Amino acid sequence: MRVVIAEDLVLLRDGLIRLLQAHDFEVVAAVDNGRDLLEALVKHRPDVAVCDVRLPPTFTDEGLRAAIEARRRLPGLPVLILSQYVEQLYARELLSDSAGGVGYLLKDRVADVGQFVDAVRRVAAGGTAMDPDVIAQLLARHSRDKPVTALTPREREVLSLMAEGRSNAAIAARLFITEKAVSKHTNNIFSKLGLLQAEDDNRRVLAVLAYLNG
Repeated sequence: MRVVIAEDLVLLRDGLIRLLQAHDFEVVAAVDNGRDLLEALVKHRPDVAVCDVRLPPTFTDEGLRAAIEARRRLPGLPVLILSQYVEQLYARELLSDSAGGVGYLLKDRVADVGQFVDAVRRVAAGGTAMDPDVIAQLLARHSRDKPVTALTPREREVLSLMAEGRSNAAIAARLFITEKAVSKHTNNIFSKLGLLQAEDDNRRVLAVLAYLNG
């Protein structure tokens, strides 16, 4: 699986290269700024891009902007964004494209190699991988809104796991409940949030996240 990495910190960039190569990824480019990232993505058309949000020269949102522009030129290009902090604006920007194949993780998650590699593979396959802390903040942001407030604690747990890109089977295993129970909770969530049900797991996750992002 071919990957492009964008990270300005040399040690972290080298660490990502070694980590992904050790798990059978082919790193076709590793860059440290937004301009080179866009060029690498358009040139190599990788299976997935792993990008820092803040890159030189301004260290604001060059990585995100380059990734969004690359997805405009190459619709559906899978992108996993890494960030030092939970920045809701960046999550909203990323999720505004309903093509799928998106992820947003805090850099701390890289330390859990198994989960990080799983997230990269999930995004490459067209799925979603959202950091639990990002989801928690999005939920908190809407805690005063009646639809989200109407969710039970269990439904909020299911919603959070859905937003991470988990299947019904994975959610059931995590919460020690049956898949039938997960399906029931999912139906209740869609009903309370006023969202149409969708058979495609990725589309339903994006729909929920788009709602939470306002």
